[in-house]
Amino acid sequence: MKNAKHTEAAVEASLTTDATPDQVQKADANETAAVAAGGAATAPAKAAAKKNASKPKGGHRAKQGAKKASTKAKVAKTKHAAEKHAGVPHEFSKKAIVIDLLRRKQGATLAEIAAATSWQNHSIRGFISGTLGKKMDLPVESFQNAAGERTYRIAK
Repeated sequence: MKNAKHTEAAVEASLTTDATPDQVQKADANETAAVAAGGAATAPAKAAAKKNASKPKGGHRAKQGAKKASTKAKVAKTKHAAEKHAGVPHEFSKKAIVIDLLRRKQGATLAEIAAATSWQNHSIRGFISGTLGKKMDLPVESFQNAAGERTYRIAK
């Protein structure tokens, strides 16, 4: 009932020709106060913005330099680790199996290596080119045998 009474006062104040803008504003304020007192939820006041927020010195350029330095350090560590472990295959690892097959006098075909390792042909070719040829620096020969199959062998 109070809300209706205040609303009517606001409407009357705005409709009368004798009402000043201050009277209309007071009527609106009374209505808002009545609604808030009646239990209606109101939004909390917004926090003031910080005026003197400082930006980091150097901007994103400094971060880029730090990223490059950390990346170079990681690359150096991984290269060192790769050099340390590239030439020493475990006894029954797939790497050791492939190397043993390729050290035979007749070498090994892709089919033989695939059967021994369960690798696909593109993985075998990548292993021979990348790991054996580049990382381990082994001279790998590629030729076709009498049946016309691609055969690989580690040259002596």
